[in-house]
Amino acid sequence: FKENRKDDIWLVDFYAPWCGHCKKLEPVWNEVGIEMKNMGSPVKVGKMDATSFSSIASEFGVRGYPTIKLLKGDLAYNYRGPRTKDDIIEFANRVAGPLIRPLPSQHMFEHVQKRHRVLFVYVGGESPLKEKYIEVASELIVYTYFFSASEDVLPEYVTLPELPAVVVFKDGTYFVYDEYEDGDLSSWINRERFQSYLNVDGFTLYELGDTGKLVAIAVIDDKNSSVEHTRLKSIIQEVARDYRDHFHRDFQFGHMDGNDYINSLLMDDLTIPTIVVLNTSNQQYFLPDRHIENTEDMVQFINNILDGTAEAQGGDGLLQRIKRIIYDAKSTVVSVFKSSPLLGCFLFGLPLGVISIMCYGICTADTDGGVDEHEAAKKENGDRELTDEGSEEEQEEEKNGKYTELSDGELKQKDIMEKKKD
Repeated sequence: FKENRKDDIWLVDFYAPWCGHCKKLEPVWNEVGIEMKNMGSPVKVGKMDATSFSSIASEFGVRGYPTIKLLKGDLAYNYRGPRTKDDIIEFANRVAGPLIRPLPSQHMFEHVQKRHRVLFVYVGGESPLKEKYIEVASELIVYTYFFSASEDVLPEYVTLPELPAVVVFKDGTYFVYDEYEDGDLSSWINRERFQSYLNVDGFTLYELGDTGKLVAIAVIDDKNSSVEHTRLKSIIQEVARDYRDHFHRDFQFGHMDGNDYINSLLMDDLTIPTIVVLNTSNQQYFLPDRHIENTEDMVQFINNILDGTAEAQGGDGLLQRIKRIIYDAKSTVVSVFKSSPLLGCFLFGLPLGVISIMCYGICTADTDGGVDEHEAAKKENGDRELTDEGSEEEQEEEKNGKYTELSDGELKQKDIMEKKKD
């Protein structure tokens, strides 16, 4: 494989036999292989045990499992999208095809526009901008498609200030790249590759972190059709549509179904429905200080964030990192016990039991040893006293004996003194 892989285009799943995520991907991967073969794709689909062929895995920069890569010549493209059959196949077809796809006619342009929600098109001839466009496409082809067209192929409603130009078509309209206002072309394309309003999930939120934008989300329950849930969603949609020129460089808008992922990110239980603004680059977040009643309230909230008057919470400081470690550990324990109480008892009860027994044994051993040493010392001292001084009875008899001897002497001396007097 290492010697001949450059002869073909390969879509490879680097896996580990013990990896749970790899096992979950396996049936999806089999479907990907079957469908790619049935559609006559030039892409060959395979999988490799990265633990058995660690040198090849290291050569391609595999650091986790599963890792999906498309190998095309000397290039290796990482797949970072959802692990579904359709998404993986679209990635393979996009990256395996031409880097810049030409649009030769209006009919072809309309066909492509119907298929893609976001469409980047270079308009014009050879230029430094085109060279930069090709360079950016080679980097970001893993995320989106890149096309080229002449000006007469574009719809009649499109007006370009000058040529050459790079245009993005999305949200039912188009936007032209301006080097002075939008900065680097790569950064602009990376920001504009998303629609203005999204249905946000954990993966999308992770991808939005690369754009450098703040993410304004209505956290709702999609199954709840109450007025409050639909109202907050509508407010975010209106701001995304009507205030695009004011906020699109700094904000991404959308809604998220449920608060489970947000809770883990904020390390708090967020009551829904609500609105939260996330800074995914440093894990800060903003919550409105008052109830959002309408679009004007939401615009005011966003302006407060931009001018720095809104209070930022969270972050990636030392205290927050410690708090996150504790929260993640607690969440892991709770999730284990919820999913399998017996397994939780075994995983956490067994080590605690062993540690408790060890501690008890150590403490008991120290206490008994101390008592034995104390008793031995006491006994030794007692024996020494008996040996040096005798028993209590012997001491008493000796004392009485001394008292008797002294008494007889005194009597004899008294008799002598009486005889002298006589």
